[in-house]
This record gives sequence, structure tokens and C-alpha cells, in this order.
Amino acid sequence: MTDSTVAANDSSAIAADDVYDVVVVGGGPAGLTAGMYLGRARYRVLVLEKEEFGGRITATAEVVNYPGVASTDGAKLTAVMRGQARDFGAELKVADVTGITLDDSSGLKTVRTSAGDFRCFGIVLATGAAPRPAGFDGEREYAGRGVAYCATCDGEFYSGKEVLVVGGGYAAAEEAVFLARYASHVTVVVREPDFTCAASAAERTKNDPKVSVLYNTRVVSVSGGRGGLTEAVLHDDRTGETTVFKPADGGTFGVFVFAGTAPQTAFVKDIVELDAQGYVVTDAELKTSVDGIYAAGDIRIKPLRQVVTAAADGALAATELERYCSTMSRKTGIVPRRPTASAYRKREEPDGLPARTSPAPATARPSDDAAAARISSEAKAAAANGGVDGAFFDEATRRQLDVVFAKMANPVTLELTLDRSMVSVTLANFVDELASLSGGKIAVRRREAKDVDPSTGRADIDPTVPLPQATPMVRIMTLDMQGELEPTTLAFHGVPTGHEFNSFVLGIYNAAGPGQPISDDERARIDAIGTQVDIMILVSLSCTMCPETVRAAQRIAALNPNVRAEAYDLAHFPKLKQLYEVMSVPCIVVTKHTADGDVDGQPVIDFGRKSVSQMLQLIGA
Repeated sequence: MTDSTVAANDSSAIAADDVYDVVVVGGGPAGLTAGMYLGRARYRVLVLEKEEFGGRITATAEVVNYPGVASTDGAKLTAVMRGQARDFGAELKVADVTGITLDDSSGLKTVRTSAGDFRCFGIVLATGAAPRPAGFDGEREYAGRGVAYCATCDGEFYSGKEVLVVGGGYAAAEEAVFLARYASHVTVVVREPDFTCAASAAERTKNDPKVSVLYNTRVVSVSGGRGGLTEAVLHDDRTGETTVFKPADGGTFGVFVFAGTAPQTAFVKDIVELDAQGYVVTDAELKTSVDGIYAAGDIRIKPLRQVVTAAADGALAATELERYCSTMSRKTGIVPRRPTASAYRKREEPDGLPARTSPAPATARPSDDAAAARISSEAKAAAANGGVDGAFFDEATRRQLDVVFAKMANPVTLELTLDRSMVSVTLANFVDELASLSGGKIAVRRREAKDVDPSTGRADIDPTVPLPQATPMVRIMTLDMQGELEPTTLAFHGVPTGHEFNSFVLGIYNAAGPGQPISDDERARIDAIGTQVDIMILVSLSCTMCPETVRAAQRIAALNPNVRAEAYDLAHFPKLKQLYEVMSVPCIVVTKHTADGDVDGQPVIDFGRKSVSQMLQLIGA
């Protein structure tokens, strides 16, 4: 009997262990809040996120308008949300959702993902919205070379330079002030007569001495040369006047675009009703046009898109689904197991206490990749700041790493190539402590860099070779069939802390096996790569989009030795930044080789977040 033909009243045909009450698609504030509420009510809930739990708010440097929190940043706020959802019993998993199938006969729904299929009664759509391009001439051509969309990721590249900010909403107002920390001056280009966000949000921007505002104005085009943009054509819609913007120092400048967002609804466009702009249509209770499917956060039609409204949406959608799932349990006879092992229940509800909710959830049993991906934002922050009491990893991080190490199928060795700089000292201490926590799963060996400059303690690099041996460097090594150490094609140049901590740990896990799951199609495309391909990823530790790109490249390299994937922290290697004119991260440099090993043509240079499938497309696989 196939899934599509299961009778609604045949409870024996469907195992309760195979069914979730709710699958939440999206791990931002809306999705995490939904997971928190459902988990606390003892419903079995799975929260899926394809990239970074926390959503776009993780790139916000300062949050001052979230009730009960005087001041924080987006990463810290959503890290707390993630911890709460997990403690209440929600299961969190990194996976890319590819589609949804409705089963009218059983009332169940199937969420199809890169990590397999998940059956459930109800779904919360909480995938949010992505930055929308402004549409001026040259925007696409200079993306990554002067045009950017993430102030947190790319603001530091414009230190001492002038910057244009395109947009008049909350994001443009907020990020203009943030960019003023780096830029010599910020000019906000607003198409409307005034900012469209709340007056309180715009007031700070208007009063910043390093920020000026042009109203009723739009960017027509940008142009540039080596190293960035050199001029922009602006049009005043009120007067009809066209002017050319050039920085006062005659150098280059940057343009940051905050022109609204586009909803991430392509995977449900044939399932639920959308408006003309692609946002999900919901009723007052956030129900979509399909029973059992709700939408929360920036993905739906709403007048205000803020973290507080996203959280409110998640709570409302979860509460509505509690009733729906209870009804479905009675109708089908399927009762998913309760999450009895949650930290909250152990702390607040001793064994033997009668259940206070209707039929629901199962004990969370995180799969290998979910455990590996569960390196929290708190953990990354601790690593970036040197940890607690001089250590890199606090107690919470150590517990999470224990799960990863326990799942590793084989031991690995981290080979360090060190020069005499303080960066090398930091890398050595970081890796030594990581290895000491691994229970023998990680060993460390050291090599001394060649040609170290005695005056600087750094070893020079040749940035023109496909993957320059820039130090300090850590390379992952594994055992071959004869039990001898052999280097993998995965390496990191610099110290993999900050946002790169997650991708580094997953790189180790993927090299050691079994590794994160991958679709059959992607595996076939990876296996078919028959000649050498070098992927250099230039990153910043503050970049929230870089880890997904590094993970994608290194997942491919872990499965095919013809692919080499190495990441470089640009803060330590200015020659690479200069050579590739990097003004945005991640910057991806792909070099292909012939069957004889020679470089095959010019390298392909691209920018922005990439999934495994997108990376395969970029390298032509």
C-alpha cells in the first residue's frame, strides 16, 4: 500500500513514529516561536531550516525594540529562541524543502526535503522573504564589486569610503546608521518624499551627522572600474533633474540596496493561494487556502514585518494547529509520540504527572546531520570571543560537540601549517582545545610554514595560484585503506571561529563520515566530476551567508577527491582581496583543470550564498 492510498481510518497502516503533528518550514523568529509553542504543548514538531537558524534578523547588529529586551543583536536574540524551542522538545533539522504533497485520503501531508520526506498533520510556512533588487542599470553587473545587500557582511569593506544606501524603509534607515561606523559618509537615496518606516526609526538616521538623505530620488545606473564603483546617475523625480554622484575624494564607493523583500514561496506556488507579489494569503487566524497549512512571519501578507510580529505570528499559528492536530488524531487514530525527554518537561513536569494536552508528540531523536548542525549561535559567539574563562568553548558548546563527536564514524587528524604570527598561536590553541574535547576522535599535528618573514612572522603567499598555501592553515586528514594518513581536499586558512565555526565542525563531520545527507541527484552529479576543480571561498567571520557556501563546497569535496574546497578569512590575506577586487562576501573563485592537470581557462568568480545544488551548477557539474 502506497502513502497516497492509505485509508483515513486505517490507523494500523501508518506508524505513529513516522508522523509529526507539525512540520515548520523555516527557522527564523516565526518558525522558532511556532516550534517553541508546539513543543511546550507536547506536540511532536519538526523545524526545518535550509541555511542558518535565526533567519535574516541574525544580520542585524542592534535590536532595541523587542519587548523585554533593552538591547541585543539579532544573532543573540534568535539563539535564545532556538534554545527555548529545543528545550521545549522541538526537533531542529538543517534541510532544504523542495515541495509539499497533500494526501486527501488520509489527511496527512508530506514535506519533501534534501534530507528525506517527513509526514505530518499540519504545516507552518515560515520561510520569510529575501532582499529584492532595486532594478537600476549595473546592479547585477557590479553585485559583489560595489553593490551589496548585507551591511553586516560587507560594511567593513567600505571603511573610509562613501556609501549610497538605496531604500526608504526600516532596513534602509537602520543599516545607514550601521554603515556610518565604517563609511566616511552615507547618502540615503529615498524614492518617496520621506522614509516609509516609523518616524522613530527614521529619526536616528536623519540626525546622524555622517548621514544625509536625498528624497524623491532614485538611482538610475552605476558604473565603475577596477576596485569598485566610480559614479552613479541619480534622478530627482520631483524636479526632473539628473545628477552624477561621485565620491568627494575621487575614489570608489559602494551601494547598499535595501529595496524591500521577495517572499520565498516558490515551493508552494501551486499549493496555497498567493497574491500578485507572491506573498501567502491567510485569514485572521493565519490559515492559508489549504486546511492544516498556516503561514507566519514575512512570508505572508501583513502591514508590518518586524521580529516581534514574526514571533506573534508563530505563536498564533501554533495555537491554531494544536486544535487542528488534536482533531486529526481523533479522526485518523494516529497519535504521534510525545516529546517526553525535553529539558522543560524534565525540569517542570516530573514523571507521572498527567498530560495536560491533547494527543501529541514523540521523543525527539535527532538524526546525525541534525546533531552535527546543532552548533548554536551562542557557541559561535563563544568561540569568536575566546570562550569563557580563557577557553574557546563554553559548557553548552561542549555538550553540543559531544553529540557530533559521538556520531563521527572515523577519526580525523587536523594538520596545522603555522607561521610565527599571533594568528597562528590562536589557531593552534583553538584546534588543541577542540581536539581535547573529542574523546580521541581528533588528533593534531603541526608543520612549520616555509619562507617566513622574520620581521612580520608571516609567510608570503602567491595569490595568483588557484589555492594559495596561505598560513596559518588547518587541513582535515583521514586514514586511507592501508591505515595511512592522507590529506583531504578540505582546508581553512585563518581561524575558523565566528560564523565559520559551524561550517568547520560540519567539514570535520563530513570528512569523518557518515556526513550530512544529500539527494541522489546531487550525489550523482558529484560523482560525475572527473577532472580537478578548485573552489576558493573568500569569507569574513562576520558574514552570515558565508557558512552555507563553505558547507556546500566542502560537502562536494568530501565526496569527490577531484574537488578541492578551501576557505580563506579575508581579514588575514589582503592580497587575495586586492587580486579579486572583493567588495562582498562570500566570494567564490572556481578554477577548472584539464585531464592533464593544467588550468583550463580563466577562473569563474561569483558572489553570494550557494547551496550544494547551486554550487554544482556554478562549477558546471
